[in-house]
Amino acid sequence: MTQTVTLSPLDRADGSASYISNGYSIVAAVNGPIEVQRRDEIPEEAAIDVVVRPAHGVGGVRERHLESIVEKTLRQIIIVSAHPRTLIQVILQIVAAPLKSNASGSLHQSASVSIVISTHNQADGMFQNLPLLPALLQSSIFALLSTSLPLYMTMTSTLVAVSASGEIVVEPSAEATEDATSLHVLGFSSQGELLVAESEGSFSFESWEQVYDKAQHICRRSNTVNTDRAGDTDMESSAQGDLEDAFKNTIKAKTAKDQRWKDGT
Repeated sequence: MTQTVTLSPLDRADGSASYISNGYSIVAAVNGPIEVQRRDEIPEEAAIDVVVRPAHGVGGVRERHLESIVEKTLRQIIIVSAHPRTLIQVILQIVAAPLKSNASGSLHQSASVSIVISTHNQADGMFQNLPLLPALLQSSIFALLSTSLPLYMTMTSTLVAVSASGEIVVEPSAEATEDATSLHVLGFSSQGELLVAESEGSFSFESWEQVYDKAQHICRRSNTVNTDRAGDTDMESSAQGDLEDAFKNTIKAKTAKDQRWKDGT
């Protein structure tokens, strides 16, 4: 799995990131803490507003559903008590998606708790909710890393599919997603805690346990990070270490780039 991350591509945002993975391209912008309207004000902590903008057309119920998942996740990551009575705004613009992905289509609704078990209508031909979610989560985390907002932790997430034969597929293609009986998005914090567990389709608890083990292995292992002259960072999974090393190396690469003026390079 290869990911490309560019920190701070936008000049007029407090923090931003461009994130490309598994055919999805997301540009995330974070502004805050900023003034909040009185009706949205929270006395003891900051309010978080997440906006997902589709690649084409106007956002609908599907985008609202994804926004609620991202907002709940970020509330566990950002130290919201550090900025009471303010607003932290996160805008996630979908730039590109796999050809067979319905990134701007209507939502196939499901209930949302810590684990969502929903019916998948085979007539739909594909899952519509979850394939985009890991890219939204990761782009928002990287955008937060480029701000001065205090965070409790970082997080990484992955998409896992269960095929009709019971095979566990990590970061499935659009074709594999269509043929899957269930899709799962799991996200783990840098402290090893499970922060996100969203599922669609029909599956057994035994399958879910296999999905959990596979996702934990992927999310908690290291990435090899390469940064080019333009400041883009390519991350490729390796078999050793923790994924948190990728975040550290990404920030280190950005810091080195920002300090070039001191070194005269």
